[in-house]
Amino acid sequence: MIPPVVRVPRLACTPKGAQAGERAIPEETPVAIVHNGSTYAVMMATPADLEDFGIGFSLTEGVIDRLADVEDLELLEFDEGVEVRLWINAERAGQMVARRRQIAGPTGCGLCGVESLELAVKPARAVGAGRVFAPADISRAIAALPPAQLLNHATRAVHAAAFWEPEAGLVAVREDVGRHNALDKLVGHLVRQPRMATENPASRGIVLLTSRVSIEMIQKTAMLGASVLVAVSAPTALAVRTAEAAGITLAAIARDDGFEVFTHPQRIATGGSNTETVPHVA
Repeated sequence: MIPPVVRVPRLACTPKGAQAGERAIPEETPVAIVHNGSTYAVMMATPADLEDFGIGFSLTEGVIDRLADVEDLELLEFDEGVEVRLWINAERAGQMVARRRQIAGPTGCGLCGVESLELAVKPARAVGAGRVFAPADISRAIAALPPAQLLNHATRAVHAAAFWEPEAGLVAVREDVGRHNALDKLVGHLVRQPRMATENPASRGIVLLTSRVSIEMIQKTAMLGASVLVAVSAPTALAVRTAEAAGITLAAIARDDGFEVFTHPQRIATGGSNTETVPHVA
């Protein structure tokens, strides 16, 4: 399989002069998601955790509802890139949406090939009640993420998506040059765990993002069933409106010194009197 990291020659220029050397950088390759022999999308992605990517992307796109809808999966490497071939059961295949994204998109492009404005801003799936977290939980979760970003430590050029639980700590981390891809890989990994067949543990933890929060990140988080999303960067206004409607607690700009809650603050036990007064973004 194509290595996710390569070393390339570079010339480092500083006030002290120029020095030749090498730099580790992430690979970026076309990855085609193929359902029952038909290409659904071609995304530029980091060639790692591609089985997770195929499952997660298919789920967040609504092509499948659950892991059991996938009868087989295989990876095929070509000179041009990688195909993730999924074989969907006949019942689900007959319900596949007519929309196809049969174009190549830029890195992690979440909306390439969408054929209507309605599809671009479709409401996110409503999530369940979930659980309440203390502010210290959010801080612990964010603090646990940087040491686990191994690919980013090597390259300083990739996004991460992770899942954290108070009892278990950091459950999983997935990285990619595309922020949407990283989240799809995380979703795919989580739904492939045995306990997902009988319960929805995503409602018991926190999805963590190193990127900004756009509408697609809310939609994908909702498809997983997670009720709390925390990001180190800010959200867009549309992401805030979408999270509000889906029932997701959205916290962002999470740093060592705190974070900001934009929607459904009732899941953050601040102990203050203003937890229900976050205004809706019109």
